[in-house]
Amino acid sequence: MTLPLASTTRPLPGPLNPLDHYLHGGVAWLHDGAGLVGNGVAASVQVVLPDAVEAASLLLASITVDDTVGVPGTGPVVFAAFPFDSSRPGELVVPSTVVGCNPQGQAWMTTVGPASMKASPPDSVESSQEPAVLSRFTLDGHSSRPRWISMVCDALARIENDEFAKVVVARRVSVTADADFDLVAVLGRLQRDHPTCFTFAVGDFLGASPELLVRRRGALVVSRPMAGTVERGDTLDADQRATEAMATSAKHGHEHRLVVDAVTEALRPWCQEVSASAQPEVARLATVAHLATTVAGRLRGEPPPSALAVVDRLHPTPAVAGWPREPALAAIAILEDFDRGRYAGPVGWMDSRGDGDWAVGIRGATIKGVTAEVVAGAGIVAGSDPAAEWVETQAKFDPMLRALVRV
Repeated sequence: MTLPLASTTRPLPGPLNPLDHYLHGGVAWLHDGAGLVGNGVAASVQVVLPDAVEAASLLLASITVDDTVGVPGTGPVVFAAFPFDSSRPGELVVPSTVVGCNPQGQAWMTTVGPASMKASPPDSVESSQEPAVLSRFTLDGHSSRPRWISMVCDALARIENDEFAKVVVARRVSVTADADFDLVAVLGRLQRDHPTCFTFAVGDFLGASPELLVRRRGALVVSRPMAGTVERGDTLDADQRATEAMATSAKHGHEHRLVVDAVTEALRPWCQEVSASAQPEVARLATVAHLATTVAGRLRGEPPPSALAVVDRLHPTPAVAGWPREPALAAIAILEDFDRGRYAGPVGWMDSRGDGDWAVGIRGATIKGVTAEVVAGAGIVAGSDPAAEWVETQAKFDPMLRALVRV
């Protein structure tokens, strides 16, 4: 018989860096120095994304809450990284210990365990171990550049035949080291190198995603879809020219507008009001720049739909699948020669209030012992150049590869 669970949340001296409390194989969500880190498993359930909305709500509601902090991310929290394919199950995990800190510097710890054994959080948390040093790596690109170009040309032919307006195709690279990868070290490099991204870890899936799928705080919901990509220039002038060319490109503008319109229209029936920025902004990352638009709305209902419910409504967006959705997904199944796994699936957290943050699971890797698999994709629309899309995927691989092989 499963024992009833109870959670206790108490303040910690802040501010603190939650990453200091991350242990190998735990869960993490980090952004601009704030976030949540969890270790241990108080409860978990395997479930497909459409069923996860109810499963997560029931799981969290079953836990007795003692929370003296009372901000988003306190109390029991469920983490997950779902597969891209919504028909395949992911795992909802409620950690037994979560350390959090918000952008205002407010810090806390939550413990979850059997109600009969409930105890106050300890005064301190053990820091993570020193990172291991690796010295030798081999890379396997799996598919060749000609194979990629053939795949993109196939996608362009389908677009010309009006099967769809956009499809996102991906390729993968495997990295093998001479010793097990240190997840603590990899996550630390990602956080340091990409502080404006959402650095995440759910078990063996780690990354630093630039794309916010859903943020829900009460009735307020925000998404920040990205589409349209250019490689950063080597100099300030070259970088400025590249980003200006992207911002004024009809091809990039069309690709971006497909995503923004899809997200806006998906949210509209659920919101009293929903709006999108009139013009996309240029989001500059380490190796690439994207067009990004903030879409915000006020959810209907009391209580309003949970963060995970909105995730289920939006995934997969045209940014990672294509448009229209169903023919694009059918084409991906034909064109790609591997299983995406959790690449481009939703990754994030939700608390018992229904608040949470979820990103698109890109710029990440699945790391098992000495092997890491990295996936990157490119959005194909009319006018896409297969060679340029290859270069784009190379630039998207770069942040994760650097985090893996830096010595």
